[in-house]
Amino acid sequence: MTETKQAINDPVMDALFKVGAHYGYAKTRRHPSTAPYILGMKNRVEIIDLEKTKILLEAAKAFVSTLGAEGKTLLFVGGKPESEDAVRKDATEIGMPFVAGRWVGGMLTNFAQIRSRVDTLLDLKAKRERGELAKYTKKEQLLISRDIERLEKLFAGLVSLKALPAALFIVDPKEEKTAASEAKRLNIPVVALASSDCDISEIAHPVIANDSSMASIKYFVNEIAKAYQDGKTQGVSQ
Repeated sequence: MTETKQAINDPVMDALFKVGAHYGYAKTRRHPSTAPYILGMKNRVEIIDLEKTKILLEAAKAFVSTLGAEGKTLLFVGGKPESEDAVRKDATEIGMPFVAGRWVGGMLTNFAQIRSRVDTLLDLKAKRERGELAKYTKKEQLLISRDIERLEKLFAGLVSLKALPAALFIVDPKEEKTAASEAKRLNIPVVALASSDCDISEIAHPVIANDSSMASIKYFVNEIAKAYQDGKTQGVSQ
C-alpha cells in the first residue's frame, strides 16, 4: 500500500505531504497505540494516514485556540535539536513560555523551586546590567557570568511562566517522557506531535505525524502557535 491513498486537492493535505509528515518509523519501533493511524509501509518505513493526521491536528488546534481565547498559558516543549529553533521562535512570537533544550526534572512537579532559579537568573542579569557586579573580583565575575549562562540555557524560556501552565505542547512525547509524566501527575493536558513510536494512550490531544524531520516539526509547531494566537485575537475582540 502506498502513501498516496489521499488525493492532494486540499491545501492542508498538500502541506502535510510536502513536509514529509506521513513518514513514521520501522514497524519494529511502532507503539501499539498508534496502530490505527498507520496506512501502510514503503521501503520498510511505516506510512502515517494523513487523513487521520489532519483530523487530529484540527482537534488539537481547536483546543489550543480555546486556551488562547481564555488567556491561558501553553508551555511549548521541544528538547531535541530538530525542534529547538522552531519551539523557541514560535513560542516567543506569541508570548508563550518554552523549553527548547533539556527538560530539568521537577519543572512542573517542583515548580516553586524551579521558579526560584528563574528569579535568581533575573536578579543576576539585572545586577549585571546595573554594573553591580563590578565590586567582585574578575574571577568572581567570571563565575557569576557562567552561572548566568547556565541558568539562561536551562530557564530563559520560563521567565514569563509565573504559575503552572494550563497545557503543554510537546514535540515527541517519547523523547520528552519526563515532561509528559509530570504533566500527567498534575492533570495538565498535553498536546503532542507524536510519531509511530510514541505511546499516545494518555495524551489528551495527540497529532500522529513525523516528529523527527525539521520541516515537519516546524510545520506543526507553527500551526499550534498560530491556533493559539488566533484564539487570543478572537478572545480580545469579543
